[in-house]
Amino acid sequence: MKKLLLTLTLAAAFYNISAQEITLDKIYSGYYRGKGIAGITSMKNGENYLVIEQGGIAKYSYKTSQKESNLVDGQFESYEFSDDESKILLLKDSQPIYRHSFLGTYDVKDLKSGKVVSLNEGKPVQEPRFSPDATKVAFIVDNNLFYQDLNSGKITQITEQGVKNKILNGLADWVYEEEFGHARLYEWTKNSDAVLFVQLDETEVPEIYIPIYGKMLYPGEMRYKYPKAGEKNSVASAHIYRLEDGKKTKVNLDSFKNYYIPNVIQTTNLDEIVLITSQRTQNASDVLKVNTKTGVVTKLFTESDDKWIDTDNVTLEFLEDNSFLWASERDGFRHLYWYDKDGKLKKQVTKGNWEVTDYYGYNPKSKEIFVQTTEKGSINKVVSKINIENGKSQLISNTEGNNSANFSKNYNYFIETSSTVSKPYTFVLKDGNGKVVKELQNNNDQLQKLKTDNFVEKEFITIPNNAGDQMNAWIIKPKNFDPKKKYPLFMFQYSGPGSQQVSNSWDNGNGIWFEMLAQKGYIVACVDGRGTGFKGAKFKKVTYKNLGKYEIEDQITAAKWFGNKSYIDKTRIGIFGWSFGGYMASLAMTKGADVFKTGIAVAPVTNWRYYDSVYTERFLLTPQENPAGYDENSPTTYANLLKGKFLLIHGTADDNVHFQNSMEFSEALIQNKKQFEFMAYPDKNHGIYGGQTRPQLYQKMTDFILENL
Repeated sequence: MKKLLLTLTLAAAFYNISAQEITLDKIYSGYYRGKGIAGITSMKNGENYLVIEQGGIAKYSYKTSQKESNLVDGQFESYEFSDDESKILLLKDSQPIYRHSFLGTYDVKDLKSGKVVSLNEGKPVQEPRFSPDATKVAFIVDNNLFYQDLNSGKITQITEQGVKNKILNGLADWVYEEEFGHARLYEWTKNSDAVLFVQLDETEVPEIYIPIYGKMLYPGEMRYKYPKAGEKNSVASAHIYRLEDGKKTKVNLDSFKNYYIPNVIQTTNLDEIVLITSQRTQNASDVLKVNTKTGVVTKLFTESDDKWIDTDNVTLEFLEDNSFLWASERDGFRHLYWYDKDGKLKKQVTKGNWEVTDYYGYNPKSKEIFVQTTEKGSINKVVSKINIENGKSQLISNTEGNNSANFSKNYNYFIETSSTVSKPYTFVLKDGNGKVVKELQNNNDQLQKLKTDNFVEKEFITIPNNAGDQMNAWIIKPKNFDPKKKYPLFMFQYSGPGSQQVSNSWDNGNGIWFEMLAQKGYIVACVDGRGTGFKGAKFKKVTYKNLGKYEIEDQITAAKWFGNKSYIDKTRIGIFGWSFGGYMASLAMTKGADVFKTGIAVAPVTNWRYYDSVYTERFLLTPQENPAGYDENSPTTYANLLKGKFLLIHGTADDNVHFQNSMEFSEALIQNKKQFEFMAYPDKNHGIYGGQTRPQLYQKMTDFILENL
């Protein structure tokens, strides 16, 4: 009995110790998983909102915050209303294709009659969209555009030329989807009598072959068109299809910057669609108004920049009189400009050494726009309402942290989603002036579990670089930090153009893993150097034509700055990054070999010649125009400099940053007689996940850090 009691006591003591630690098992078992609210949508009446729940799509009252009913019963992945809310499009099942695209099976339910119609006879489609009059739904099958009459069920084929890896109608190809941020390239006119679509001819675009191993006797392969820097892109053209006679007309864009056509936007005018086009260098874009009855194209204005335009981050919002708001960095920060319907600038609406990061809408009654900004510092995002005529502004969210909003249609209410580095996501119902109505959801349980396991808050600091800038940074110190001791430093970064990792927001991703590393005796830090976002165009665009040069200089500078601190062991500094961050980690271990002892690069670009045209040329131009910008900032060029312990990781089926990058870098390291570790993940894409992949990956990285740093 005494022996049993001793055993139980020891077991209890061990449990209490382990319960006070963050572990990979806890992270990947979902022990720390947070809660959220899915599919929030405001209804047209401004009095109700919808969310996706276990039993269906639930209807709630803004005024009482109470559930009133289930609008639709069943299990759905997502939903979308027709403009008049008479019908709802329900996604039942989906199969991902690339980052944004997927095949899905859909039902359309008439909310008045209860009648349910299967879209495309229940067969999978892409990018369905209600006509504004709610009588039809357009969709894409096998690269061709169709529409279905919801009254008769008749399906009409709009295009016939669609062929995989050749012609796409109304649908983005791989590079458009990845780098312009969406898959749909068509739009209905406001009066539902025409569809304007972009056709992409990728016949001449080089094809990439990715082996798929699985358990097949002979490996299969995935083939798709992937334009690398300097290579041929798909040829874009715009076309109008009129439902009345079934005729298609090509839009004449010869007089405009028409190399890329990334945006097709509905206006408030019945017979107008706006196209945003760009030249290949992406430093000039035309905003074009197309009359869908006559085919006449009118240029509203041209946006230009001496470096680049963020063609992947377009804000063009039409007001009820067809005037519109446009986001631009022309004064050095991203702000909103108000144009009349003919493209004449009325005024700059927002101004200051801060940026507009999101746009939520316009209330014509109060003449107010609702936006998210960095007005309270570049690491914070807050929500404000601004009078478009007199510029009067009112902050209606929390004053710090990362805050976003989902507004009622009449702007009398909004649901605020907020977090800070020390507080997980909360969902709060507020009135239009920011007064709290009710907290809908918090994650206090998640925070308490982490605090029980000795969670340590990040500290924000700034670090000077060689150009005189103050770089934002965060740092996590071990729980019982002793400034008299020396600690190894583990640095994380992403560093890509316009990105941000140093943010006053909760991190459910790597953040908890970093806490675990701090518990194991490491100081973990992150620095946003030159090229990153939300500090103005000058700070972001200094990297133009030299992608990687200033970014790695700043990471090396930051590492040296930390190394001069009495509590950092400067002989034990490591770095980690994924994708662009993996590229930076590879540069750090070569160009910064005298500073960094250990590095982990996951899915890195190692030669920008191998990456896609749209992204790479935006910042570097083509290899033919700027060969030095490519070669002088490639880690492969500096493979002979590697000194420290280096772990290279890549998924073999990465459709974004091809496995080829790590293969070329590996060969360069081998030919320079450099020892390193390499981990290939069979048939895994850029995210490297599925089954037990992530737990294994993070155990591998953890062990590598513990053994080598």
